[in-house]
Amino acid sequence: MRRQAIFGAAGTVVTGALVAGFLAAPAASADSRVPGGAAEAHGARIAAERAAKAGIKWQDCPADWGLEKPIECGFVTVPVDYAKPDGRTIKIAVDRARATGTASEHQGSLVYNPGGPGGSGMKFPRRITAKSPLWAKTAKAYDFVGFDPRGVGHSAPISCVDPQQWVKAPKADPVPGSEADKRAQRKLAKEYADGCYERSGDLLPYLTTPNTVRDIDVVRAALGEKKLNYLGVSYGTYIGAVYGTLFPSHVRRLIVDSVVNPAQDNIWYQANLEQDVAFEGRFKDWETWVAKHDSVFHIGDTAEKVQQQWLKLRATAKKNPIGGVVGPAELINYFQSAAYYDSSWVPVAQNWQKYRAGDEKALVEAAGPHLADTAGNIASENSNAVYTAVECADAKWPTSWTKWDRDNTRVDRKAPFMTWSNAWMNLPCATWKTPQQNPVEVATHKGLPKTLIVQSTRDAATPYAGAVELHKRFRGSELITEQGAGSHGVTGLVNPCINDRVDAYLLTGKTDGKDVTCTPHATPEPPKAAAAQ
Repeated sequence: MRRQAIFGAAGTVVTGALVAGFLAAPAASADSRVPGGAAEAHGARIAAERAAKAGIKWQDCPADWGLEKPIECGFVTVPVDYAKPDGRTIKIAVDRARATGTASEHQGSLVYNPGGPGGSGMKFPRRITAKSPLWAKTAKAYDFVGFDPRGVGHSAPISCVDPQQWVKAPKADPVPGSEADKRAQRKLAKEYADGCYERSGDLLPYLTTPNTVRDIDVVRAALGEKKLNYLGVSYGTYIGAVYGTLFPSHVRRLIVDSVVNPAQDNIWYQANLEQDVAFEGRFKDWETWVAKHDSVFHIGDTAEKVQQQWLKLRATAKKNPIGGVVGPAELINYFQSAAYYDSSWVPVAQNWQKYRAGDEKALVEAAGPHLADTAGNIASENSNAVYTAVECADAKWPTSWTKWDRDNTRVDRKAPFMTWSNAWMNLPCATWKTPQQNPVEVATHKGLPKTLIVQSTRDAATPYAGAVELHKRFRGSELITEQGAGSHGVTGLVNPCINDRVDAYLLTGKTDGKDVTCTPHATPEPPKAAAAQ
């Protein structure tokens, strides 16, 4: 859920006869549940109409965007404030790779968001150009379209702090040992919130999920699409849920993968507390796997022994940061990737193994900062800035430090792996200087077609309960559960039980007519070479 661009052919121009089809109004009942909803819905209709007429001027992508031909790039103009469609505008960067099939196979565009908030979807078209076997069938039918959400990358990017300062390490241990440690972290959080306001304050009030959703509807119109085909992962599922609520009649196909719980009282303070508990469980899954392969990694032959070695590693790094730059904060940030993705299980364990064998280089390279990578550091700081801005603006956060302290102390007792790290990351929202909205009441409204929900039961970033909640709220939706698995982002993994159903839904609209439970994808196996090291 957390932090995890653009130009070939002539631009698309849509005739006026098609415009009316793009502009079906969102359900009135949905408008009333969003602050300023009626005015913003009207502004979204105007912006979509203008975008439909203007189309997108597709070009070769700028060289420094790192997107090679045949990917094409362009921009779509959107209002900063949808309640003022004639006011200030920004440009949303989009890219696409054309479908590989015949004209008769073509079903339009498939728009993608990878999550965040703060994630860029600009690499999505590479699933076509790189000939990803998982997406070969879908690629015949759809142009793959990515975009940078407002505030991200090439779409009016925001910043909260100098990127080179942002990546400097080591940072303070997030686990407080005293009240003085907490006061220091609170000071840093307030300084970060102040920095966001000073550097990007003019855009902060408008960096919300509903506005990103409205931007997507304008992109849909600019693409010449009457209805949206959308795939969202992680936070991208919340975007999908809000889009389905505000623009139900504009949806054609909607897949949400690894689902944010959309309940209003979960967005976003409670969501992060729930996430802490789920990360603890998934980190223990990884520790059990490391212990199972002790003949390869030599860290511990039980999960308990691996945990003790983890605590020892943290304590060592706190006393003497590894390589001078990797302390507990950097270790948590790196090791949590193993709780996010199965693809990180082997490399994280290998780098830990190498460190224990006396070679700290790999761990420092993986977990430490890269000051020479200025472009990467700008992207990293920007991503975190948008993450903070969207979560702070989407909902009202507690302002009482007593509440934050009490809740995180309680959760930390059972989930110490990343509770405090997550708390400090979100604490700027307690002193946020621009208005905080009320979350959209996600619900089914007239015109919403069948939605496909995909979720693993052990997901840490978006716990399983989120998929169940959205399934209840979107009537007629179908839930595919990957039982016993926990990697974040299920549709990108090899599991025919899931892959075949995703293809069938996107290509034909057909589903099983009932919920489906799939066995888990293959568990990672250490490479044989590792055993010989």
